[in-house]
Amino acid sequence: MSFNNLDQLYRSVIMDHYKKPRNKGSLEGDSVTIDMNNPTCGDRIHLTLKINDGIVEDAKFDGEGCSISMSSASMMTEVIKGKKLNEALELADIFSKMMLGEDYSDKYDLGDVEALQGVSKFPARIKCATLAWKAMEKGVSDQN
Repeated sequence: MSFNNLDQLYRSVIMDHYKKPRNKGSLEGDSVTIDMNNPTCGDRIHLTLKINDGIVEDAKFDGEGCSISMSSASMMTEVIKGKKLNEALELADIFSKMMLGEDYSDKYDLGDVEALQGVSKFPARIKCATLAWKAMEKGVSDQN
């Protein structure tokens, strides 16, 4: 597959998550709630996590922002469900390295998250992509 075709595939995956976000909404009851925003572009996220016995049982998000920030939130909620807290933090570290264009571990199947690797070429958009991940890191770290 050529780079142009791969780039187009990644764009379509990002737009699919933007137009049909997974896990959009808010969890009720006993959940961890994190609100974060990116003041430079106006993106904001409201993330709720259900954590039980050191495992992320469920994750939902709401908010407003560009296609990259909202798609990243959708993808992140999918990939962390069912993960132990330390695994969720490892995934956040892997994602951060991916965004910085650094080598990262292939220990986990990142699924659709890999479609965001091209964002690393656009430094102004990295904060958009990492917003939901930073919110998750804060919520999970507060539980450790």
